[in-house]
Amino acid sequence: MRLSCLPVSLYAHAAPATASTGEWFRLAASLGLDGADLSVVQLPNRSATTLDAVRRQAQDCGLPIVMLATYSDFTHPDAVERSRQRGEVSRWIDAADRLGAKFLRLTAGQAYPGIDEATGLGWAVEGLTAGLDHAAKSGVRLLYESHVRGVVWTWNDFTQPAARFLEVVCRTAGSGLEILFDTANCSALGDDTMRVLTEVCDRVGAIHVSDIQRRGTFEPTRIGTGVAPIREVLECMVTQGFDGWLSIEEASRTGPQAFRDAVAFAESAWLEAGGRARRP
Repeated sequence: MRLSCLPVSLYAHAAPATASTGEWFRLAASLGLDGADLSVVQLPNRSATTLDAVRRQAQDCGLPIVMLATYSDFTHPDAVERSRQRGEVSRWIDAADRLGAKFLRLTAGQAYPGIDEATGLGWAVEGLTAGLDHAAKSGVRLLYESHVRGVVWTWNDFTQPAARFLEVVCRTAGSGLEILFDTANCSALGDDTMRVLTEVCDRVGAIHVSDIQRRGTFEPTRIGTGVAPIREVLECMVTQGFDGWLSIEEASRTGPQAFRDAVAFAESAWLEAGGRARRP
């Protein structure tokens, strides 16, 4: 297993980031992480100059950039915007490649009022699969997250509750689209996390370790202090032979100590689940 982190606590509700990428990489290195994740809201632009500079900042701290998190919105009611979103993913694939990122996180899109289930699911599948060939050629793995709400969104994810998420997983079987499974998001919507996981565990490419205060509400809290079944998720994945990246999604906004505690908790929970110790 290897540990990275998406520093949600370090960026504001709707961008721009409240901490520079350089500051984030220095914090990540001090935490003893194996890599660092970035959100697209942390990048001022996609110019080659900017991306190369960000990659050098990470390298100077001895870290690879592991995952770039987008907020792809394939369920927008406007066809022109849906097309633009697909183009955006293609450009973010190129950006991830230039940053050296292994993964690109995708989301299905927002639950806009008036979009019926059949239509929205079709748009989500179309968007999530549109960039797979380009990603494969670039060596970037696309991960579809069991998601609730992006920091730049107004509405929750269209493919929640879990029945919709599982329908998209079913429709994309064999496509090469992998899953980013979040330890808290199913519980935030009152769904059975472990039931959902057992249906998708063979496609999980990475895990988001996050926590919430109580079931049925999307209220992030310090990891290990809430109700998310983190240990159960990790134990299930260990039995499946998973030994990949755990990405801590620290969103409690309670300061640097929350990052340190989250790293310690994630590592101990992994070992308690029967996982092998982190590889150097």
